[in-house]
Amino acid sequence: MNNTLSVWLQASRPKTLWAAVAPVIMGTAMAHADGVMHWPSAMAALAGAVLIQIGTNFANDYFDFLKGADAGPRLGPVRATQAGLVTPQAMRTAFVIAFALAFCIGIYLVWRGGWPIVAIGLSSILFGILYTATPVALAYLGIADLFVLIFFGPVAVGGTYYVQALGITPTVLIAGLAPGLISTAILTVNNLRDIEGDRAAGKKTLVVRFGKTFARFEYLFSLLAACLIPVWLYLKGQAQAAALAVLLTLPLAIPAIRTIFSGAEGRVLNDVLAATGKLLLFYSLFFSIGWLW
Repeated sequence: MNNTLSVWLQASRPKTLWAAVAPVIMGTAMAHADGVMHWPSAMAALAGAVLIQIGTNFANDYFDFLKGADAGPRLGPVRATQAGLVTPQAMRTAFVIAFALAFCIGIYLVWRGGWPIVAIGLSSILFGILYTATPVALAYLGIADLFVLIFFGPVAVGGTYYVQALGITPTVLIAGLAPGLISTAILTVNNLRDIEGDRAAGKKTLVVRFGKTFARFEYLFSLLAACLIPVWLYLKGQAQAAALAVLLTLPLAIPAIRTIFSGAEGRVLNDVLAATGKLLLFYSLFFSIGWLW
């Protein structure tokens, strides 16, 4: 692979992109089950979500470099700007381009779904930038977990469903909490791995604020709560029994949970981070198959 292409692919942090893909899979499956699926809108929603995630990753790379959050030994994947592989100017241009492409795709979605899609698209781009930019950066204040829960959860699933159905139901929004919770688990692992570097850089994540034990239980809670949401929907008569297929995610999560509670730190958690991303994909597939059964 061309070295330049390899650098940009690495900078896009492909293992995090499941957080963008999974909600679209779930929202589309729910739209299909309700007989309102619209393929062009589903594909546009997928492309837009992935571009916003890539743009956010590029923006994080750029702004964390400016704030010095990536200084010192790097435990996670190489940050292209900090490592000198990409100039700050090039990274800034890259995240602007990614967000601009997402905006262009959003024009079609707005034509299809109207002003609610404007609100979803612009707020997603805005918070993607605010995640690490400006003095009120979400990641530095310890409130990023809440925004990850909302935007990778009900907003992403609900927006995908809405642009196809041109309407929304409470069931869709409740089901949408699940990918948001697992995305929060991904963020928790990331912050647990980087706790010392974040503390030194003044990045007050929830892990920095409340400690490693809190992080481990936040991770466990996020995974368990995500799996219990379809159970609750089933008990309320809002889902078929086949939706309980998501419980298959739990045995797959045991190795990651065991590693987290073993006290593992540093680079060992990179494997847990990748595994949790796969759990999110598996969850979305189990949910979708079960919902369509």
